[in-house]
Amino acid sequence: MNLPVNTFKRAIQAGQQQIGLWCSLSSHVSVEVLANTGFDWLLIDTEHSPNELPMVHSQLQAAASGTAHPIVRPPWNDMVTIKRYLDIGAQTLLIPFIQTEEEARNAVSYTRYPPKGVRGYASTARASDYGRIKDYPSRYEEELCVLVQVETPSAIENIERIAAVDGIDGIFIGPGDLAASMGHIGNYKHPDVQAAVESAIDRIKACGKPAGILVGDEALAHHYARYGCTFTAVGSDVGLLARTAESLAARFKASA
Repeated sequence: MNLPVNTFKRAIQAGQQQIGLWCSLSSHVSVEVLANTGFDWLLIDTEHSPNELPMVHSQLQAAASGTAHPIVRPPWNDMVTIKRYLDIGAQTLLIPFIQTEEEARNAVSYTRYPPKGVRGYASTARASDYGRIKDYPSRYEEELCVLVQVETPSAIENIERIAAVDGIDGIFIGPGDLAASMGHIGNYKHPDVQAAVESAIDRIKACGKPAGILVGDEALAHHYARYGCTFTAVGSDVGLLARTAESLAARFKASA
């Protein structure tokens, strides 16, 4: 067996725009439905979703039949949690609330086997196709992608130091928490927040790293993609279900 190719990592390294969708329904069925809809990547969220390890395992299995690359967001920058997601086959992680260079170094170390890090070794995990990928321990880093999320003014202030950490493959801007930490909770469209986001994109690009973001507003998502974001999430499964269902119900009730 060969090590699966991380198409997402190769694309962002080449500067190719990758359009994604947030998955918060915590369902392998919805992930399977979405995996072949044309998105380049799907974010399987466990930070703000009722999602647990066996469920994420099923969602990774569901995504395997599709063309969208699955990215897992752990609930926190935690060694044990990250180890478990890697073992069940996650090749790309988006690690939330990274504030400092030290936290970024810790995040990378949790994804690497000794002596480069502290990831525990398992010989027959799903990541190695249950032991069939014999060179997995020596080659897995080739297809591993570590993204870190900056979402406060303090984190943005440290972008250059975070980006300089070996093993960081991209930096994701969280506009919702950034807006909240700037005193504009619920208003990521505030001019000050947008200016902070654009400044962060500029600085991430200047460091030679791909920048990413999640924006539910279509016009603003287009703007940030044109401005320089390389991986851009443009909506969520919950948002699509809720807003589309509301719109359908409203149309029929209005004509009844």
